[in-house]
Amino acid sequence: MLYFTRWKALGIILTALVVCLCAVPNFFPEAKVKTWPAWAQRRLVLGLDLQGGSYLLLEVDSNYVKKEKLDQIRDDVRRTLRDAKIGYTGLATRPDSVEVRVKDTDLQNALGKLRELSQPLGGLVGSSGQRTLEVSDAGGGLIRLSVPQAAITDRIRQTIEQSIQIVERRVNELGTVEPLIQRQGTDRILVQVPGLQDPTQLKNILGKTAKMEFRMVDSTVPPDQAQAGRVPPDSEVLMSSTSPKIPYVIKKQVLVSGGDLTDAQPGFDQRSGEPIVSFRFNSAGSRKFAQATLENVGQPFAIVLDNEVISAPVIREPITGGSGQISGNFTVQAANDLAILLRAGALPAPLTIIEERTVGPGLGQDSIEKGELAAYVGSIMVIVFMLVTYRLFGVFANIAVAINVAMIFGLLSLLNATLTLPGIAGIVLTVGIAVDSNVLIYERIREELRGGRNAISAIDAGFKRALATILDSNITTFIAAAVLFYIGTGPVRGFAVTLGIGIITTVFTAFTLTRLIVAWWVRWKRPQSVPI
Repeated sequence: MLYFTRWKALGIILTALVVCLCAVPNFFPEAKVKTWPAWAQRRLVLGLDLQGGSYLLLEVDSNYVKKEKLDQIRDDVRRTLRDAKIGYTGLATRPDSVEVRVKDTDLQNALGKLRELSQPLGGLVGSSGQRTLEVSDAGGGLIRLSVPQAAITDRIRQTIEQSIQIVERRVNELGTVEPLIQRQGTDRILVQVPGLQDPTQLKNILGKTAKMEFRMVDSTVPPDQAQAGRVPPDSEVLMSSTSPKIPYVIKKQVLVSGGDLTDAQPGFDQRSGEPIVSFRFNSAGSRKFAQATLENVGQPFAIVLDNEVISAPVIREPITGGSGQISGNFTVQAANDLAILLRAGALPAPLTIIEERTVGPGLGQDSIEKGELAAYVGSIMVIVFMLVTYRLFGVFANIAVAINVAMIFGLLSLLNATLTLPGIAGIVLTVGIAVDSNVLIYERIREELRGGRNAISAIDAGFKRALATILDSNITTFIAAAVLFYIGTGPVRGFAVTLGIGIITTVFTAFTLTRLIVAWWVRWKRPQSVPI
C-alpha cells in the first residue's frame, strides 16, 4: 500500500495539479479572463442568492393546451370525414370532447375512420394501454371523441418541454450570464437569472407567446360595421398593438406563419430612420410569401403578433427574395425585443408569472461574506483539531484537505457550475467528510500499533484496512447526494452537486494523495515509531 512507482506518483501529482489549476480563472477579473483562450475561460458562476438577480416562476395555461387539443381534433375530424366522403352535421367542440353527427347508414364507417385518429399514449413506446382519444357511439348517429386526462397531462408535459427550450433561447438572447431554467412540477417553469436586477424586460420577453402570422386584410367590410356584428365568417376583428387601438378586419387564413422565419434582426429604416425589424424566411416560407404577395398586389396584408396587428402595409409589388421588414412605430428597445421573440420562436401555450422575486446585490454580498466566514471558521477548527490530535500526520491531512477543496473549485469551474449558498454549505461539509476519512485511517493505524505491529507495518495496514469502511460511508453519502440532485430543485441541487464532487475528490485525496505523502515520509525517515 505504501509503494508507488515513479509514474504512478507523477500521475497523482499531475492530476491534482491540473484540476487545481482549473480554479485559477476565478481569481482574475472577468474582463481579463475573456482575453484568454476559450478553453481557459471556464469559471464558477455565482448563483442568484450570491450575486443577486431575478427569479420567476411561470405556469403554463392548461386550459389553453386543452382547448388547442380539442380544436386540433375537430379539424382532424372534419378532414377525415371529408376525405372519406361521409356527410356530417353539428360538428362542435364541447368542454371535454368533440361531437359530430352522421347518418345511421354511415355510422360504422365513420366510427372506423375516426378511431384511426386514436394512437397509443406515448407513441410507439406506449405500453400503458391508454390511448390519446376515446371514440364512442353516443346514440342517434352522434359520435363523441373524448380526450382522457392522461392524454391531456402528456400534452402539457410536451408543452412544458418545448416551452423550456424557447424560454432558454429568449433568455440567452438577453446576454445574461448562465441562467437557470428548469421544469418544476407538472406545469411550471423556474427561471433564475443571476445579475439581472430589473426583471421588467425579462417579464416582457417571457410573457408574450410571440405567435406571428402574415394574413390578408379583409377590405370588403369596413371595421366599424364589423365591430357592429357584421363580420364575414372567414374573417375576424383584431386591434392594433399601438395606442390608440385601431380595429382591423383580418382574414382567418394564415398565409405564412412565424414558424417559417429563420432570422430576425433589429435595425433602422434607411429612408425614415425609424427602428424596424428585418426578417428572413426559410425556403418554404419564401415560396408561400412570394405566392401570396404575387396574388395580392395592391391589397393590404397584416402582420399579426399574439392576435394584435403590428403593421398593415399595402403590397406594392411581389416580394420574392424571402426577406422583408416590419415597421410599427417601434422604440429601439421594442424592436430589439421583437427580434428576440421572433428568433426564439413562439411559445406553444401562454405562460403566466405566478411568483416573482428580485434579490439585490447587497443581500447577495451579505450571503457571500457569511458563507466565507462559516467556511473560514469551520476550516480553522478542523485544522487545529487535526494538528492537536495527530501532530505530524495532522499536517499531512491538512495539506490533503486544502488540495481537496482546491480540486472541488477546479471541477466546479471546469463544469461551469453555479455556486449557491447551499453549495458553499456542501463544500464546508465536504471538509468535515475529508477529515473524517483521515481520522478513520489514523485511528486504524493506532489500533495496529497497539496490537504490536512495527511503525511501517502499522501504517500500511491502517491504510489497507480502513479502505472498505471509507468507501462504504462515502458511497452511501454519494447516493444520498445523487437522490437530492435527481428530485431536488434550485439550491438543493447546488448543495447536491458540491457534495457529490466533494466526495469524489475526498476519496481521491484520502487514498492517493495522503498515502503518497505518508509514503514519501516513510521512505525519507524510515521511522521506528509513528508520531500520531
